[in-house]
Amino acid sequence: MSIEKGRAYFRALGMEDRVREFAVSSATVDLAAQALGVEGARIAKTLSFKTEEGCMLILAAGDARIDNKKFRERFHFKARMLSAEEVPELVGHPVGGVCPFGCKDGIPVYLDESLQRFETVFPAVGSPSSAIELNLEELFRTSRALAWVDVCRIPEA
Repeated sequence: MSIEKGRAYFRALGMEDRVREFAVSSATVDLAAQALGVEGARIAKTLSFKTEEGCMLILAAGDARIDNKKFRERFHFKARMLSAEEVPELVGHPVGGVCPFGCKDGIPVYLDESLQRFETVFPAVGSPSSAIELNLEELFRTSRALAWVDVCRIPEA
């Protein structure tokens, strides 16, 4: 099970006790926010995109949306998300539980600046009913992110 991969990842870092599992689904930003009792923007959603080599992951704030122009300028190709069928094969986690923790090796990970508004955020841990609260330094380190990027826009309230 994918949650076991996520738990094992954090166990090796001495952080497994911080992994939270829910009796309800947290597969979407809204469901995760309800399960955790936080605003949706603090959910660190993981977006998976096709690349020539396979895929890449970008973690962004729950209310952020990919800005296609910014994405193309930063990565020099058009943003195309993986299909639901491709996600488990290429990433190693199911849709709703996609995260950089315990996923397949060699996947480039980036963090979008939209997350920098918060002291802590809540990414999934490999299943559609899990999360972990991390500060931004922990998120950067544990996700093995290559860089902070600016490829999203935050909708105006």
